[in-house]
Amino acid sequence: MRIDFHTHGKWTKQTSFSLLYFEEMIENARDAGLDATALTEHFNTHQFFDLFHVLDDHYPYVGDYYDVNGFKVFTGMEVDVREGGHILFIGPRASIQEMRLQLEANTEKEHFIPFSDLMELGKGHPLLVIGAHPLREKTPLTHIDPELLNQLDAFDLNGRDLFRQGLEQMQVEVAAFAEKIGKPVVCGSDTHLPIQYGAVYNDFDHDCQTAVELKAAIEANAYRIGISPVLKTRVGAAETIKNVWKKHKKQDSIKSV
Repeated sequence: MRIDFHTHGKWTKQTSFSLLYFEEMIENARDAGLDATALTEHFNTHQFFDLFHVLDDHYPYVGDYYDVNGFKVFTGMEVDVREGGHILFIGPRASIQEMRLQLEANTEKEHFIPFSDLMELGKGHPLLVIGAHPLREKTPLTHIDPELLNQLDAFDLNGRDLFRQGLEQMQVEVAAFAEKIGKPVVCGSDTHLPIQYGAVYNDFDHDCQTAVELKAAIEANAYRIGISPVLKTRVGAAETIKNVWKKHKKQDSIKSV
């Protein structure tokens, strides 16, 4: 099973969830050779619960994933913590939704939940918990107590960081950081755009149906990470598209003043 652990189903946090856009994303993921993704939408995205409502209406939910015509979309979310940094939670739809409800008062930057409190919130749920882009310049996890980080299941070798901060350098540095904490590394593209799928991936030795099974396979080292030889092309194109969109949005905002 080939899976990407860090993906988004929306163009930006501000946009509404679109089934058409989501389905285009999944078709591109399939074309890129993936069998599964974890849909780790930002917990403070616009109308977070809408994506579940839409997908519930169109696809069966099996194990911990939506079955999108044979393609697995595991449910999850990405949460900002007060210390800076982001944490990925992957697991049962009900667990993700319950945790998100408990984070309702923490969606604004000045009210982000402390890391230790977030981990406490996740206890009792059958989750796979990943430290997202741990060495990202703006949102690193390096300043959080290593004993607290030890509660994570893995760290994210992030496609966008590999593009922005250096392919070889980032691989070495994330591996060294993860080894220091005593945790494995998995890959996530961090894509918001169809073209970015396939930039990085994880090949598992066998199929998994739940987050608990994924976690067990990671602990058993029954997987391999992969980096596309055209990562720079895939991520670079996505970054260009997003930058052009931001530029036009800024110009439109100025014109409307």
